[in-house]
Parts: sequence; structure tokens; C-alpha cells
Amino acid sequence: MSAGVSPFLSASTPRVRVDVQPALDRRNRLTTAFRLLLALPHLVLVGGPIAGAVAWNWGPSRNQGVMEGGAFGVLAAVVTMVAWFAILFTGEHPKGLWDLVAYYLRWRVRAIAYTALLRDEYPPFGEGQYAVTVEIPQPEMPRDRLTVAFRLVLSIPHLIIIWALGLAWGLTTVVAWFAILLTGRYPAALYDFAVGVLRWTTRVEAYLLLLDDDYPPFSLL
Repeated sequence: MSAGVSPFLSASTPRVRVDVQPALDRRNRLTTAFRLLLALPHLVLVGGPIAGAVAWNWGPSRNQGVMEGGAFGVLAAVVTMVAWFAILFTGEHPKGLWDLVAYYLRWRVRAIAYTALLRDEYPPFGEGQYAVTVEIPQPEMPRDRLTVAFRLVLSIPHLIIIWALGLAWGLTTVVAWFAILLTGRYPAALYDFAVGVLRWTTRVEAYLLLLDDDYPPFSLL
């Protein structure tokens, strides 16, 4: 959790956790200036910081889905659909399918953190040590077939909110980009907000991808 995070919204401790080691001062201005270009390989593979990007492949716009979730994201969406049927019929989520999607989401979160200027270190391709950690505990068995059946509908309130938060995050990231180039520092308040939106979005993505059955909290913490 970043230092000085304000309690924008209160919530109990969520199962899916995203922690970012704060990086406010002495930022790398050169890599910041060319961040989108440097992040392009990751963007192609696992997508970028677009809030609610998992709705991509559940909806009709496949081309937009490839852009938002990356090539690996398309595979994750297909695997999630297979898991959806498996859970409805058996109450079980095949472990290999769960592991594959969890691997994708952890990689995606690290890539987003880099693209959104939260860290300067280049993220690994796939698994690897990084200053951004993602914890996704495996859900209890048998799975909740009722909430799985209506997962997309149940997620609509979150998708609406994180769409709006994503717009705000985009604007604050542009402000932070200029701030880093001019001062070498990421404003603390904007950093806390960005980390909060990343957490919220990740939990919703994990819920939509059937990695967890606990309803995500409406929280930036």
C-alpha cells in the first residue's frame, strides 16, 4: 500500500490484493517521456490501463477487446468462458484454467503499473520479481454457481464506476507525466488515487474472470 493513502471509501480487507511500493521522488524522466513506446510490447500482449477492460470479450466489440486486454487477454476470455460452463455443470473450476487466467492478470497489473507511471522499473514478461505484487487466493470449492451464472450482470455497478474512475485516472496520469518531466516527482495525492483505481479495477477484473467469488468492495483501498 502506498504511503499516505487516504480512505476514499471504507471496506473490509479484500481477498484480491494489489500492493505497489511507492515511487514518488527521483523519478526517471527519460523513460517517463517515452513510457508508452517502451510499454508497447506489454500493451500488445496484456493490454493497458483501461478501466473495466475485462468487459471487452464478454461484449460484442472484439476489436476493442484486443486493444484493451491484449492478445493474451483474448485467450484469457476464451478460457474464462470454458471455465464458466465447467463451473455451472460441475461446481468446479479446472485448476489449469484458473492458473492460466491468474497468471495473465498478475502480468497485466504489473504492466499497467509501469504504463501508468507508478514504477520506473521495466516489468517482467510473465512472472518475476517486481515492486508491484498481486495476491489472488484460490476460491473455495464448490464454486457459487448462481453468482457465476450472472457474473456480468452483477458486475455492472462496478463497471459503471470504474469507467468514470478510469477517465479521471487518465487525466491525473497526464498531469503526473508533466509533473515528473518538470520536477522529477509524482504528486503524492495523484499517486494514491492511481494506485486505488488500479486496486479497484483489478478486483473487478478478477471477479469477472471468475478467479474469485467474493463480490468486490466499492473501495480504492
